[in-house]
Amino acid sequence: MSERELDAAGIADPVLRAAYRHCRRLNSRHGRTYFLATRLLPVERRCAVHALYGFARWADDIVDSLDPAAGSGDRAAALTALRRDLERGLREGTGGEPVVLALADTARRYAIDHRHFADFMTAMHTDLTVTDYATYAELRGYMHGSAAVIGLQMLPVLGTVVPREEAAPHAAALGVAFQLTNFLRDVGEDLDRGRVYLPADLLDAHGADRELLRFSRDTGRRDPRVIAALREFEALTRSVYREAAPGLRMLDPVARPCIRTAFVLYGGILDAVARADYAVLHRRAVVPRRRRAAVAADGLARVAVARLRARAGRRDAAGSRTPPIAPPRTRRRTVPEEAA
Repeated sequence: MSERELDAAGIADPVLRAAYRHCRRLNSRHGRTYFLATRLLPVERRCAVHALYGFARWADDIVDSLDPAAGSGDRAAALTALRRDLERGLREGTGGEPVVLALADTARRYAIDHRHFADFMTAMHTDLTVTDYATYAELRGYMHGSAAVIGLQMLPVLGTVVPREEAAPHAAALGVAFQLTNFLRDVGEDLDRGRVYLPADLLDAHGADRELLRFSRDTGRRDPRVIAALREFEALTRSVYREAAPGLRMLDPVARPCIRTAFVLYGGILDAVARADYAVLHRRAVVPRRRRAAVAADGLARVAVARLRARAGRRDAAGSRTPPIAPPRTRRRTVPEEAA
């Protein structure tokens, strides 16, 4: 399928094709939920999404490597090298790393604001030194670079039916909602990396703290104070999904099924966390395969409808350039409805 994607996107250079294939592998291996959703995009747009997520995953892997041989100094040096490669790539269209080469090409094709990539790299460097956040406002500031900008990078690829600046706040909120979902699901794993993304004031409101999380993780014991804090964090995350939801209808109709599928599947992670009674310190919550398949099937059906409507719209547009045979008052024109 990747060869078809590359051909549809008009990517002919062999080195560049190899770079995009590398990004696709990263996306498929590490981002299963979003990779599944990406398959619902028009084929010519998928390579761009692989480049954006492949680069983000590459940087994230540098930060989150649990290799004991990779100290903070090594990670900082690797991130700095990646940042310099990125800056040069965005300027010159080159790249020492395949992820940079593909990203630079995607940024050029879709005229993506380079500030979004700079903000992302700043957030990645923050993860090397900041291990917790006192308030949700502080966490949200960090997530502008680590998550909101991902949504903003995606907008030019997805396309909108409204001015892009109108859709931008919702796209940013969706990036944040996805990351908050990951934070809730991965509380235990992040704790092992020395980080706590649950705001300290939220924990404190329920009588919990970092030490209690560590104790629960190490002993396997459940604590009602921790559960209460996690439940509040889930509610907070759902409120951000509500911020993001109006943006779905602002997207190009043929791109909506992809983002709606990701929206539903990531929301399903919250459902899985709640069903497991917030046992995220002890095991990872996952969306059942049957549910994933059902959501994907619904997405495929929505793709088919959206593409049929897009073709009908193109036929109508082509017909409108031909003088009508009948008087204008007798003509009928079907206006495609927006996909939900």
